[in-house]
Amino acid sequence: MKVSLFVTCLGDQFFADACADAVRLLRYVGADVSFPLAQTCCGQPAYNSGHRDEALRMMKHTVDVFQDSDYVVLPSGSCAGMMRTLYPELAGFSSVDDPTAAETMQNATRELAARTFELSQFLATVVGVQHLGNGLDGQRVAYHHGCHALRELGVSSEPVALLRGAGARVMEWSADQECCGFGGTFSAKLPEVSAAMADHKLDTLPEVDVVTSADGGCLLQLSGRALRRSSDVPFRHLASLLWQGVTGTAQSEGRT
Repeated sequence: MKVSLFVTCLGDQFFADACADAVRLLRYVGADVSFPLAQTCCGQPAYNSGHRDEALRMMKHTVDVFQDSDYVVLPSGSCAGMMRTLYPELAGFSSVDDPTAAETMQNATRELAARTFELSQFLATVVGVQHLGNGLDGQRVAYHHGCHALRELGVSSEPVALLRGAGARVMEWSADQECCGFGGTFSAKLPEVSAAMADHKLDTLPEVDVVTSADGGCLLQLSGRALRRSSDVPFRHLASLLWQGVTGTAQSEGRT
């Protein structure tokens, strides 16, 4: 089982430990993991900002980089959603003067999309993992469902089942499926609305030992607002928490 890891921009800059833990998890379940050095951004920030030509260039580059990968796994529902659901649509604009070329690119993006998975989705649905040890041993965990993983990829039960399969107590949280307010460029363009959305999430947070999510952007958003509110609840990426479930040892400490 050969897997190429796409670490994503936020993973590279803010969650390097979580990306390393994702590699550890994948190797633990028997995958042969590679890291194509030519990978860059998936193009989502450019796409969301209306810069279609820039997004197209990054999409074509990503398709080329991962064309020989059996599976592409990302520790991010957001970037996985871009590749799985938006690449084929974007590819339709790849060559408006050459319909044949556009169709060829659409086929290439659909083929890549079929091999692309968010980490928990891959572990649960492709590998069939149910238990990862008992290293979380009754820890009270709140799971935030990132919008892209939940609404674009349909990933909902997989991360929760994996956490419980590692010994965690996943707590009821009334706002666990509500947007955190990050939304990439949205948080920069509408900061007051973005902060209010994060504050609502934190206002409804039950008493827990740790908050986790599959999306680094959501963790940055929520942990940043929690810090401003002088909250001491830790925030950790799902990959790191699941690896702790395997080892029983926290590999990546800190708020993120």
